[in-house]
Amino acid sequence: MYDYLIVGAGLFGSVFAREMTDAGYKCLIIDKRPHTGGNVYTEKKEGIDVHMYGPHIFHTSDDKIWAYVNRFTRFNHYVNRPKVYYKGKIYSFPINLFTLYQLYGVKTPAEAQKKLEEVRVPIKNPKNLEEWVLSQVGREIYETFIKGYTMKQWMCDPKELPTFIIRRLPIRLTFDDNYFNDCYQGIPVDGYTAMMERIQEGIEVRLNTDYFADRDYFDSLARKVVFTGKIDEFFGYRFGELEYRTLRFEHEMHEGDYQGNAIINYTEYEIPYTRICEHKHFTFGQQANTIITKEYPEAWSKGKEPYYPINNERNNTIYKQYAALAEELKGKYIFGGRLAEYKYYDMHQVIGSALAKAKKEIELQKTTHS
Repeated sequence: MYDYLIVGAGLFGSVFAREMTDAGYKCLIIDKRPHTGGNVYTEKKEGIDVHMYGPHIFHTSDDKIWAYVNRFTRFNHYVNRPKVYYKGKIYSFPINLFTLYQLYGVKTPAEAQKKLEEVRVPIKNPKNLEEWVLSQVGREIYETFIKGYTMKQWMCDPKELPTFIIRRLPIRLTFDDNYFNDCYQGIPVDGYTAMMERIQEGIEVRLNTDYFADRDYFDSLARKVVFTGKIDEFFGYRFGELEYRTLRFEHEMHEGDYQGNAIINYTEYEIPYTRICEHKHFTFGQQANTIITKEYPEAWSKGKEPYYPINNERNNTIYKQYAALAEELKGKYIFGGRLAEYKYYDMHQVIGSALAKAKKEIELQKTTHS
């Protein structure tokens, strides 16, 4: 008999299992995929750690979480500086003073500020994504960096999207092109899979094991179940299906160096993929060959891999109904992670959530058995 059955070998499940195991509890992790690590899984090809489900750059300003992950791997000094390809030209990104120099020839923060004030479209109360971007940076920046990319990514007109999707877009009046503002940033030197295996060390892990194939059996194996999968699937879709953005990845091998940078975004609508990642640049590789991945957004349907929750009003209303059911089951089930909480999480946030829930569970067990 196990104390905890963890459904899902991704970050949330693995960190939770690590903490409970270290506290003296017996855990079993199961995952329907043939590999561990969830979406952070990396695979060695041509001596390169290939991010099989899209690039994962670890970044955080939380000292405790940074110290925690460094128990399981060593991080390199990779800093995310993506570039943008639009109509045959390459631009610095995120939008910074060099980008504005490329577009307008401005060379100082004051010149850039003045230019942005000139090009902004006066819209008092922006009602959608397009209006908000036009009101902040004008039409040229919108057309070059936002419009086509957004149409591809969300598969709808930016006029139909809420403003909150884009409000985090950084516009910098300095030459800082670091995508993130966090204190710590990097990539595991030996790949995420090695990191995940160290987190799971000493814990039983069963792969190619589908919880829903025999749910009653798996539930009977442990006193409590930690579920990290899709919450709507857990409850048999009784309130309807939650929607996700999904992606298709095409991996290619080439000789030499393909694009000279880890990530280049393709913002033209006419180019079907949203970005190309060249994986050896995440670890400053000098391999003779190179692996690239083209990312294609795809329409979501049940059975496809869910990546990003679509937190619009309809989906959030459905999720609240599922969350209420989950609350009623908290004596036996713990729900955590991106899919179970229907929430966009960065890696450090998933780890923080797992550590917090594990701590709460350990305290609960102490209280119950004292």
